Amino acid sequence: MNTPNTRTINLGSLDKIPLGQGRSFQVEDTQIAVFRQRDGKLFATQNACPHKQGPLAEGVAGGGKVICPLHSHKFDLATGQGSEPHECVKTYVVREAGGEILLQL
Repeated sequence: MNTPNTRTINLGSLDKIPLGQGRSFQVEDTQIAVFRQRDGKLFATQNACPHKQGPLAEGVAGGGKVICPLHSHKFDLATGQGSEPHECVKTYVVREAGGEILLQL
């Protein structure tokens, strides 16, 4: 469901992201990391870590968090809050429907 200022982007098959991993998607001029936890739950954040611009999609994800592969900064996948008080990543609404990944922008 879209609100007046949002739209839904189909990122393709859910099979693009193995359980327990993340994948980066280029959506217009934005790199977005989509994570599929081992329980199947999906999360989406900006791909660049605010610390040193590390690719979060390549980080270790689990338990609702992702660890940046460059310097081990942790981010909550639901809220975007980082392990450092001043660090936060943008989060996006993402869901699965009919085997497809749907991202709300």
